Amino acid sequence: MGFDFIAVSKAGELTEEARKLEKWLNQGLHGQMSYMANHFDKRIDPRKLVEGAKSVVSLLYNYHNPELQKEDDAPKISQYAYGKDYHQVVKKKLHTLINYLQEEIGDVNGRCFVDSAPVLERDWAKRSGLGWIGKNTLLISREQGSYFFLAELIIDIELDYDGPVKDYCGTCTRCIDACPTDAISPEGYWMDGSKCISYFTIELKEEIPSEMKGKFENWMFGCDICQQVCPWNRFAKKHQEPMFEPHPDLMHMTKADWEEITEDVFRKVFQKSPVKRTKYAGLRRNIDFLKK
Repeated sequence: MGFDFIAVSKAGELTEEARKLEKWLNQGLHGQMSYMANHFDKRIDPRKLVEGAKSVVSLLYNYHNPELQKEDDAPKISQYAYGKDYHQVVKKKLHTLINYLQEEIGDVNGRCFVDSAPVLERDWAKRSGLGWIGKNTLLISREQGSYFFLAELIIDIELDYDGPVKDYCGTCTRCIDACPTDAISPEGYWMDGSKCISYFTIELKEEIPSEMKGKFENWMFGCDICQQVCPWNRFAKKHQEPMFEPHPDLMHMTKADWEEITEDVFRKVFQKSPVKRTKYAGLRRNIDFLKK
């Protein structure tokens, strides 16, 4: 079905992770992402999200595209948003998978998730051994790095369960050193979401704070810096998903093209794209912020 990795954990309460999440929320590091504080009990225990849940099946779907935008000084877009919205692409495959399980096994009940409900996706992927959570707080696979969408099936059957792998970040601090807004703590493993370029360019609905001027390194939607510098991403492979290929015009747009983008061009280039989340006005705000 196109998934690169799959592993399984026993459904239960994420006690240690709950304490970390509570601390993170209490420090206000989620900024204006108020939804992160919603449904705390369901977020830390999938059995409260899916009745009768016994297993959490975690899957990774590669989105890596080594192709870069052609003009060096054009405003940049995170590669996860090059193509069609991953929510739809990956969720459709999950529904196919759960239907397959029902055909093969019989009475299997559960739900599919792709960044679409209060599920601690990285923690479940870590618990099942798909990777470790790196100093940049992203899940890192020793085999292929971190350019993955995470997805889950939470189902009501018991399976053979996998276990975690060790942390291979070692003494490396490249992601910490490279982050232009100091969003990652000096020790790593702790992210101030309200300082992340992705937060400012996607989640924040009001004006970007003036003190961030000159710190975005030309990113207008999302940011890939902490992945680009990660040594483990030397193992990243080009994805094989046609729907993740960029619109033909996207990679060739110049700085002037972006600064003069109209709503019609926005709709054409980003039809069914994750970039639609920020809307035309939001992308214009980001581009204007870069050029002031």
